[in-house]
Amino acid sequence: MGTAIAQGRVVTARPGYNKGWRVTFAGTGVNLALGVLYAWSVIAGYLRADLGWTAMQSQIPYMIACGVFALLMVPGGRMQDKIGPRTIIMAAAIFAGIGFIGSATFLSVAGLAICFGVFFGTAMGLGYSSTTPPAMKWFAPGRRGLVTGLVVSGFGVAAVYAAPLADFLIGRVGMQQTFLVFGAGAFAFIMLMSQFIANPPAGYVPPGTGKQPEPEAKKEAPRPAPAVDYEWHEMVRTPRFYLLWAMFCFGSLAGLMVIGQLASIAVDQSGAAMGFMLVAVLAVFNAAGRIGGGILFDRIGQTRTLLLIFGVQAVNFIFFNTYVNPLALLIGTVVAGTTYGACLSVFPATTASLFGVKNLGVNYGLVFTAWGAGGVFGGLTGGLVRDMTGSYLNAYLIAAALCLIGIVLTLLLAANGRKRQRALTPAPAA
Repeated sequence: MGTAIAQGRVVTARPGYNKGWRVTFAGTGVNLALGVLYAWSVIAGYLRADLGWTAMQSQIPYMIACGVFALLMVPGGRMQDKIGPRTIIMAAAIFAGIGFIGSATFLSVAGLAICFGVFFGTAMGLGYSSTTPPAMKWFAPGRRGLVTGLVVSGFGVAAVYAAPLADFLIGRVGMQQTFLVFGAGAFAFIMLMSQFIANPPAGYVPPGTGKQPEPEAKKEAPRPAPAVDYEWHEMVRTPRFYLLWAMFCFGSLAGLMVIGQLASIAVDQSGAAMGFMLVAVLAVFNAAGRIGGGILFDRIGQTRTLLLIFGVQAVNFIFFNTYVNPLALLIGTVVAGTTYGACLSVFPATTASLFGVKNLGVNYGLVFTAWGAGGVFGGLTGGLVRDMTGSYLNAYLIAAALCLIGIVLTLLLAANGRKRQRALTPAPAA
């Protein structure tokens, strides 16, 4: 049972009832709707084939959307910390609707850059930043990894429905009507899911948090305690923030450097046109990795989980150039998707573990800018290396090296935590 203190009294939840699970799965639903971003590869193909756009022009709205997504995580997280997640997610629904309906109305490079790139990018930033923090606040630390994995898995698995649905609709009703369907659907579904998302009441104690405070008479003399809930300006003054940011950036950059080139890699290395299948497999295991990474975080802790992710990533990328048949390439894609997905649940859970959940929205928003940097430079680096060398071998080696650096940074983060713990532990009485 969970308890809350409201107006001087303790409020006890009904046995077996936990609103946190409703918040969790509603958050998953919001991210599932926002994950239509993964339909862009299909949309871009039709823009080039039907409207004569160049390959670069077809990527401009997508790149702007990703950049705005990452940047809006910070103010979105800040606002949901201050006024609650429901209002921010409702705003995300409005921006999503405007973004797609505007794209249908202004079907040009500039029109999609503004409507899809800026407006839908804003919807993603506001919505994604407001789903994980409220869900985590309903649960004790031992469940937060799983909860985070479930919430963010919605975004990862969206490619399974978004890409085929976009292909089906565009082929039958055209690009403009497809944008209208996506806009109306995203607006209605996100608005509905927002009604089930809320922060717990002030003073809420999650089930399984631990013993209730002892009576005053039995309490020991007060001891200095570490600050649990950091404000963003306190967080950015700690070395742990920069270690965590660099780890997230390197993990994302390494994964996206390869993941973003999968279709071309399949043709180059195996000669098989299996790009669509690899993208679908990647989506499934991206989502599975988010849940699995969260479970591992709860079971074995953040340091061992991060070491496992970076270690498996490094080994996979070292051997990726040897995957020259479809089966080997499929296995490599499964590993890449799983480890990349795990990063997306482990890093928000780690942010909560290090800096608390009270200001998790803005705090994780700042950490999430590392994903934005990794996303931009990962795709560009992979393509540039391929153009300059004629193969992806050096891109794989760069990705593996970044993962090895991630292992070193993980160990430094753990050492910093032990040092801080020793500093906060009172010396034994004489």
